Amino acid sequence: MLSYPPTATGSGADDYHGEIIADPYRWLENTTAPETTAWIAAQNALTRTVLAGAGDAERAALTQLVTKLADYPKYGVPFERGGRWFQFRNSGLQDQPVLYVMDSPADAGQPLLDPNVLSADGTVAVSGAEVSDDGRLLAYSTSTGGSDWQTWRVRDVATGKDTDDLVEWSKFSGAAWRKDGSGFYYGAPDRPEAGREYLAADGLHRIFFHTIGTNQAQDQLVFARPDEPDWMPWAQVSDDGRYLIISVNAGTAPQAQLHAVDLTEPGAGLTTLIDDFESTAQVVTTVGTTFYLVTDYQAERKRLVAVVADDPARERWREVVAEAGDTLLDARYYGGKLICHYLHNAHSALRVRELDGSLAGEIPLPGLASIGDACGNGSGLSGRPSSDLMHFGVTSFAESGSLWSYRIAAGEADEVGASTARIDPGKYLTEQVFATSADGTAISVFLTRRADLEPTGDVPVLLYGYGGFDIPITPSFGVLHAAWLETGGMLAVANLRGGGEYGRAWHEGGMLAAKQNVFDDFCACAGWLAESGWSRADRIAIQGASNGGLLVGACLTQHPELFGACIAHVGVLDMLRFHKFTIGRAWTSDYGSPDDPGQYRWLRAYSPLHNLTPGQAYPATLLLTGDHDDRVVPGHSFKFAAALQAAQGGDAPVVIRVETSAGHGAGKPTSKIIAESADILAFLRLALAIPDPPA
Repeated sequence: MLSYPPTATGSGADDYHGEIIADPYRWLENTTAPETTAWIAAQNALTRTVLAGAGDAERAALTQLVTKLADYPKYGVPFERGGRWFQFRNSGLQDQPVLYVMDSPADAGQPLLDPNVLSADGTVAVSGAEVSDDGRLLAYSTSTGGSDWQTWRVRDVATGKDTDDLVEWSKFSGAAWRKDGSGFYYGAPDRPEAGREYLAADGLHRIFFHTIGTNQAQDQLVFARPDEPDWMPWAQVSDDGRYLIISVNAGTAPQAQLHAVDLTEPGAGLTTLIDDFESTAQVVTTVGTTFYLVTDYQAERKRLVAVVADDPARERWREVVAEAGDTLLDARYYGGKLICHYLHNAHSALRVRELDGSLAGEIPLPGLASIGDACGNGSGLSGRPSSDLMHFGVTSFAESGSLWSYRIAAGEADEVGASTARIDPGKYLTEQVFATSADGTAISVFLTRRADLEPTGDVPVLLYGYGGFDIPITPSFGVLHAAWLETGGMLAVANLRGGGEYGRAWHEGGMLAAKQNVFDDFCACAGWLAESGWSRADRIAIQGASNGGLLVGACLTQHPELFGACIAHVGVLDMLRFHKFTIGRAWTSDYGSPDDPGQYRWLRAYSPLHNLTPGQAYPATLLLTGDHDDRVVPGHSFKFAAALQAAQGGDAPVVIRVETSAGHGAGKPTSKIIAESADILAFLRLALAIPDPPA
């Protein structure tokens, strides 16, 4: 058995509705304390020792493979403002993508914003970029070390120079420009207490307006509800510039209130279109005083409706696009038509409709693929209401991302940029199968493998899942998974309840009191892989991040016999204290709150930290977190690592990899992604006893 660094235990405990729960590792929540820093150093040293067991030659080969797979040109979806075109690009191994400005979408262009020059180690990332409607000014935010905190600046597009504008301590925000370019709306919580910026619970989230050329102290407060500290407002300006639109969510729940301000009327107040949280409400566009919304009101898989601002009661809504068998994920208003993005069995489909809802056509997509942006800086779709030209990106498990243009009136699609990663998509097959969960529910699983791979019963499988917050998991490309495929592994990606693939009931079937369904679904997928003839339990690894890290933690504590290895990135692992840090209290909409006696019971029943059994043989486990993760604070992973090491009754290693100057994942430099991916691959080869060296 591995010898673990000693971890001190304290006497801390809490009374949860009459039940005393010990918390011996609470001191690890103070992530910057000297004793925690020493613990991190000792744990990282142990992890390096374990990974060294793969051998220097094999680790070097894995690093070389991942580097080769990461070294390809990446092109974001281009977008137009004021006759200028903009696009994020990465030449291959640049730590961060660079924003270019061009005369046309096919133009070579010039760099406008290069975050790689902002730090020596590539850890300053562009976390937001919005160009004014006239193409004259760029509002961009940077985030440092993976933090969610944003600092906004403004750059003159013509000169490439920043103005004196500076907006600090913004979070979870875009920049919504006024039509005249006079300024932009943004979101910001109360400024955190000095020294607790990465740990303290977020303060009240508010919407401000920043006037160009003024100091942030003069910014106008536009929306705040001090009586509702858990509300999360988001600002956008309508396509025609007439309305400021404020959507408000209660925590992370997708259902939203909707408010608007008519910016053409001086001194106009807030008009409420939706005053409750009974349905989703994504504003697609406005025409005059009519708002076009995607909603799940009376539509399990969503529909598109028209709402008149002066008469917004739900019984007055006019249906434009009826609910379909597929899930309506998103809709845009480009070229005078509605571009509707559906999920058909968890992969993308694009349908074009007239403003009256009649079908105008379908945009063909290749196979089991998703709409996405290769640089990760956009939604994968771009266009303008008055322009006939739109662009979109397509990605899949073996395609790094192709770029397409579409002439809306003619219905003509052209591939303008092919997938460029050094992986041959023709070598791989992707199929969709369905496992049966404990209650009989069919669970979709995408299987991707080399075409020559046979079901021998011992194929190494990496099973990935998420299952939460109405977020759909669809085909996508990543260098870790590509390297896994290249070395002969099978990739299995599950669509679990709690996600957004199959409508509202699918989400609600994996949240709050029904959260156990998600874990049952994932374990059923692992069982299918073992029973199908492809693999066996000790050759199956599970992986997840954030809420998916909770998924991995819950499954390894409930069914350790099903897995040979567990990889949990930045996981939510202490379900009794998650709501006390940074944005954690917003997650109670999906998880419930331990402060509520009834909800505490179900959280206590699956909380990974609180369901470890001393002496149980647990599978090999690698936990990963970042020292600047201010979304899921690293204390979750620290405490769980200490507890799992103490409980481990088998010989399999339990280690943690703590990355410096890294956060929850967004904006992570390419160099860090390569190093992390190579380490994960080395760990998997050790844990699953994969004998052959990587190809």
